[in-house]
Amino acid sequence: MITEIQLGYGRGTKTFTFDQARFQVLETNSADEKPLTDVAIGAAFGDAIESPPLDDLFTAGDSVLIVVSDATRATGSAQIVNLLVRRVIQAGVAPANIAIIFATGTHRRVTEAEKIELLTPFIAQRVRTLHHNPYDPEHLISLAVTGRGTPVAVNRALKDFSRVILTGAIGFHYFAGFTGGRKSICPGLASAPTIEATHMLALDFDTGARRSGVGTGKLDGNAVNEECERVAALVEPCFSVNAVVDSRGRVVRVSAGHWRAAHRTGCEEYLATHSIGIAERRDLIIASCGGSPWDINLIQAHKALEMAAQATREGGAIVLLAECPDGLGRADFLKWFTEHDSHALAARLREKYEVNGQTAWSLMTKTERHKIFLISELPDEQVHSMGMIPGHSLDEITNRIDNAAKGFILPRGAALLPVLNTG
Repeated sequence: MITEIQLGYGRGTKTFTFDQARFQVLETNSADEKPLTDVAIGAAFGDAIESPPLDDLFTAGDSVLIVVSDATRATGSAQIVNLLVRRVIQAGVAPANIAIIFATGTHRRVTEAEKIELLTPFIAQRVRTLHHNPYDPEHLISLAVTGRGTPVAVNRALKDFSRVILTGAIGFHYFAGFTGGRKSICPGLASAPTIEATHMLALDFDTGARRSGVGTGKLDGNAVNEECERVAALVEPCFSVNAVVDSRGRVVRVSAGHWRAAHRTGCEEYLATHSIGIAERRDLIIASCGGSPWDINLIQAHKALEMAAQATREGGAIVLLAECPDGLGRADFLKWFTEHDSHALAARLREKYEVNGQTAWSLMTKTERHKIFLISELPDEQVHSMGMIPGHSLDEITNRIDNAAKGFILPRGAALLPVLNTG
């Protein structure tokens, strides 16, 4: 049967017409979840996981810092932060003693337009907002050196305020295991050296491959996650709100409470509802990042490519839809692709590690195993330089691929983990 599907691309969609005998659509088990009301989210603040209720955490003399993700994440922050600010004020904290800080890590600064979208005009106009610069020592404070030797420096606002609340969204991450939780602190508000020291734990430089235990959907035994948790523990956040959002960025589930326990509970639920078993890997994968903001730049879009690769046979083809209106995500990203293969790049990272060099390495390992077509707004020469093949329409690309090849379609590539059934 011939049918069609709308696949997210930026703030719009692209239509793909396909034969159901040839393609299977892979979707999450939570596709029918309904957006949460303010009342439901507020109830989660009270029924907190391994924590007193939110309202019991503050006194009139407290100062409160709310940590919010940047525009590369869909976290439902507009709804959640609005509710948090109101509850904190109701608990007796003066509005002048509340601030919001954007956990940008090494990403660019949040724009004024993005600030309004992330917070709502009401909150953006009434609550002080702070920005993070991981390279500016004047805005950083050193806390300790971990047992693994990581020098921990974070934004000094985390210590200037008496109470810190983390907000974010739970999703898959290709080497930290999951997004959300402790990542609001590290990498979100850490110094560049701290970010590099934690992220480089993802690589085994002796083998030029991923370190054992590091990967999508893994927390225990994952050196990156465990080190980021150690950094967050030095900050001691008083509360966290971890959202799960749908394809439109609306909050459909919340895990609130202790910064570590609530996050881990949410991650367990996310893995159960966002994994799907497949009987075999296939020769052709059509993957959309899910549209904006998941395809805001190539570095973010790579997360969907990681999921697609889990379902692709060795030598198979992946077609990735990622508009990338912000380009590559880093102006210097292409410098890593001068190496002739991923082993050479791993050796280069061993000598001088940079966070986005690891993303380049991960991308390169995929272009070595699969033929990757990219539909985006990036210049063709940039796509070629990264080992991918630029395309401008799904029909054009699929016509170039063996029409007998069976495939999968991933409408929300970054939000679904295909798992090969081996039993």
